[in-house]
Amino acid sequence: MKIVVLKFGGTSVGTIKKIKKVAKIITDHKKNNYKVIVVSSAMSGVTNELIKKSIEISNNFSKSEYDVLVSSGEQIACSLIAGSLCHNGYKARSWLSWQVPIFTVGTHMNSRINQINKNKIIKYLKQGGIPIIAGFQGVNNENRITTIGRGGSDASAIMFAKFFKAEKCIIYTDVEGVYTTDPNKLKKAKKIKIISYEEMLEMASLGAKVMQPVSIQDARLSRIDVEVRSSFIRKPGTLITKKSKIKNSKIVTGISSTQNDSKVSLIGVKDKPGVAAAIFKPLSKNLINVDMVVQNISANGKETDLTFTIKADDLNKTRKIIQENKNINYRKLLFEKGVSKISIIGVGMITTPGVTFRMFQALANRKINIKVISTSEIKISVLIDKKNTIKALVALHKEFKLHHKK
Repeated sequence: MKIVVLKFGGTSVGTIKKIKKVAKIITDHKKNNYKVIVVSSAMSGVTNELIKKSIEISNNFSKSEYDVLVSSGEQIACSLIAGSLCHNGYKARSWLSWQVPIFTVGTHMNSRINQINKNKIIKYLKQGGIPIIAGFQGVNNENRITTIGRGGSDASAIMFAKFFKAEKCIIYTDVEGVYTTDPNKLKKAKKIKIISYEEMLEMASLGAKVMQPVSIQDARLSRIDVEVRSSFIRKPGTLITKKSKIKNSKIVTGISSTQNDSKVSLIGVKDKPGVAAAIFKPLSKNLINVDMVVQNISANGKETDLTFTIKADDLNKTRKIIQENKNINYRKLLFEKGVSKISIIGVGMITTPGVTFRMFQALANRKINIKVISTSEIKISVLIDKKNTIKALVALHKEFKLHHKK
């Protein structure tokens, strides 16, 4: 059975007019002799409205009822898509998570799909039907509805592609694919034709909004090729796949940037075993994400300066947690807002010497000061003043010739 999984994001199903267009995309795949499984997000804005209503009810709204509430947005979108297909003479129906069923593990609001019962869907596909599956949701071992985190419909689609051994998994969204950098910040940004899971995972975790990192990780672990494509423009998108399928990869594939970071520095920390854990444990318990950690040991080995970055929204909470932490001693605590993390990403960096120098020199030529540096095999990130973000993107995009066609 030749199966394709199509996932439509909130902007793709945001209006009745768009839903009718989505129905046309689905039927085009059907006409190409595919058995089509559709996974849909809620209409754009609906989930946020539902969350707002929960907050109006209570600041401590039940997590299990939250999942029931926010998952209803997908139900509406799926029904409208199925209705449009039926109107056009196709056999289609909506499926909620408990009807499939889709089984999840983990906590409410942040579950993971671990099993999908295929029997009913396979039978329906063989009958010529088009199942429209509510993304972002499942049921737990207590038969309660669960959700799998914001952007979870991508993860739903990838897991359907895995369990049904689909030939393709296409994520339809409001952009043509993945770009070398944010096209809203840099007009010369180019669409990337093919990118590895590892590069896409880095780009997503570093600020690219096309897909959630957890969804890319699911695709990587399951070896599911994913194509990101526009639901509004009929053009090829970006294929996310394994490294071995990519020939002649560029040294740098893309550049990510963030706009909401702050720098925290603890000066003169008494250097002893466990001091870093003592600093970061309470931050972790309070769900504060720490990034770009840099430690400098003093010449006498008795003190260390520790610098790390956090989201600006967590700045006040972080300040309070550190100041109230009786398990650490330091001479000075410094905070800096208005910083941005710029990252170059590319599997070609592993085998290419001189990339770090080229990045630093390109920024130096534009008189951009680097505050913090962190690296991995396929990524180099630097922290700079936020006001220099666009200037840095332009310099690096030019240095690594990303404006050339891929």
